[in-house]
Amino acid sequence: MNQLFKVIAFTIAIVCGYSAIAAESLNNSSDPVKRGQYLAHLGDCVACHTDKGGKPMAGGLELKTPFGALYSTNITPDQKTGIGEYSFEQFDRVMRKGVAADGHNLYPAMPYPSYSKMSPDDMKALYQYLMLGVAPVNKANIESQMKWPYNMRWGLSFWNILFGGTKPFSADASQTSQWNRGAYIVQGMGHCGSCHTPRGILFQEKAMSQEGSSGKYFLSGSTVDSWHAVNLRNLWTVPEIASFLKTGRNQHATAYGTMTEVIGLSTQNFTDDDLTAMAVYLKSLSNEGEKQSQPMVAVEKTQLYKTSGGLSYVQFCSTCHMSDGKGVPKVFPPLAGNKSILSEDPTSVIHVVLSGWKSAETKTNHRVVGMPEYGSLEDAELAGIITFIRSSWGNTAPAVTVDQVKTVRGQLHLAAQAQTQFVTPRFSKMLDKSNSSQLVYGMRLMSETGVLLPENVGNGLNCSSCHTNAGTVANASPFVGVAAQFPAYAPRAGKIIDLEDRINGCFKRSMNGKALAKDSIEMKAMISYMKWVNGPYKKDEKIPGRGVGKIDKTLIPNLDNGKVVYQAQCAVCHGFNGEGVKRADGRYAFPMVWGEESFNLGAGMARTYTAAAFIKQNMPMGHSTQFPLGQGGVLTDQEAVDVADYFSHMGRPDFTDKTKDWPNGGKPKDARY
Repeated sequence: MNQLFKVIAFTIAIVCGYSAIAAESLNNSSDPVKRGQYLAHLGDCVACHTDKGGKPMAGGLELKTPFGALYSTNITPDQKTGIGEYSFEQFDRVMRKGVAADGHNLYPAMPYPSYSKMSPDDMKALYQYLMLGVAPVNKANIESQMKWPYNMRWGLSFWNILFGGTKPFSADASQTSQWNRGAYIVQGMGHCGSCHTPRGILFQEKAMSQEGSSGKYFLSGSTVDSWHAVNLRNLWTVPEIASFLKTGRNQHATAYGTMTEVIGLSTQNFTDDDLTAMAVYLKSLSNEGEKQSQPMVAVEKTQLYKTSGGLSYVQFCSTCHMSDGKGVPKVFPPLAGNKSILSEDPTSVIHVVLSGWKSAETKTNHRVVGMPEYGSLEDAELAGIITFIRSSWGNTAPAVTVDQVKTVRGQLHLAAQAQTQFVTPRFSKMLDKSNSSQLVYGMRLMSETGVLLPENVGNGLNCSSCHTNAGTVANASPFVGVAAQFPAYAPRAGKIIDLEDRINGCFKRSMNGKALAKDSIEMKAMISYMKWVNGPYKKDEKIPGRGVGKIDKTLIPNLDNGKVVYQAQCAVCHGFNGEGVKRADGRYAFPMVWGEESFNLGAGMARTYTAAAFIKQNMPMGHSTQFPLGQGGVLTDQEAVDVADYFSHMGRPDFTDKTKDWPNGGKPKDARY
């Protein structure tokens, strides 16, 4: 984040408390208070000076450093506990020199070396805003808890002599006004270097601008508080940089960790002109400083299914990031060519994989998307997955070791994973079996059904569309314990069927296609895979996580509310008209949920309460950071029933053999025929 050692986790809209006045009008306002409000956005003042759940600018937020804890101060105009008694001269001194009104030195967690570059007029406008535009709050400041000798503030006087504030920004006459505006924001109020510039032996930023012999270090990347802030020099194109700062995403990457809060609290509120100016300046910086990744031979596509790291990626990552690492535009970020992942220092990618991720909530992207936290996986598993990602699809970054994962894990305070009796089978363990090739092929047939069996699949679905992660997720129709239950009596067929019959039922109904020959290589591979996933369970044994969970079947659907829920929670992945989301190659990333390429009337998902139970337990996917794919919990039973009834009763293909179903009675009340 762009305040050193800042750690915040609060809701942007509530904490910010800023007026909804457009950024453009604030920036160009002749009113110094409004102008100062915009400058406060540029400086991200609210982020550090607002405690979780506290009042804006009243301070109290804990800022952890390697030398102890600091607490941000009250900068509201309260005369007893805030800065209400500060003259402008005193305010100017604390902003430029880090010296408070009573003469004590501030710790450089306050980025006054950057703020010192502010113009006199901007400093006056910011002062006016804090004095007249912020509500006074009576809240006493909390004493810092720094270790000896860092608690002796007199030593900061010497630090300030060496590294303290500089003169206001001086424009470069050889550059355009746009470039200079960008440099002014990045070097000054934006204080981007606080995180993105490496630190020296005395914890100073190695460079405050691109100028001079040390200028190559400016914004060249740095690791702070278990996050690696990437090299910003000549990172992307100007429009791509501006888009990232405004929305928290672009075609190459999505903001993660503390950067999501920078986007939400600060940069999304900048004018388009200022965002472009920053991008022009950043693009102009030569890409040097941070050590670049050493060349490596990229992993071949086939390694996806031949290595433990590749198979673990398929199981835990490919649903969102796709098997080609390209992600899903505007939803899930690409991993191929993602420079955040390819940094020489892998701290951030390890951090994200361990603790999960949520996208920035902005004015243009209200729907927050989450990634599961994989801290429950072993260090060796995570090292294998990350190494695979960093060496696939043209990525050429060094391998990640078990010790590196262990180090980052030790720096984090991960919440304990909820205990469950369901044990997730690991795809990587298939490599230990003598028939590993057959098992992997069976798994692929579940995940890539339409591609591998185009003659048998009549729509855009795969087995994994309903049996999440190829049947390895609890309450998402897992295959764990299923194979042992067959042969079994099937009420819908009115007779005893075997496992092959059950699989073919899905081909004809859920995938609106044709049955697979029972003696085919493909059917045998699918059966072998399901028997492997079955695990130790036997017939009629109680199986944790089996099926799709329960739903209250006495609830009466509300179609109007179902439409509202669908548009708010489902449309981002399945389209506003149920059309699904396609990849660049035309394949579905997320399937159509009604229409000619969706499941037909005979599918279990066409029944309201079956669909509702699945949705309640598993959807919307990518909403939280729970392992492995969110595990639902977002919708109430009523909302799940409403949205299930809404989309399941939309137009879809007929099932020609529907008159043969339930020959002995027992047809469910929500059957479509």
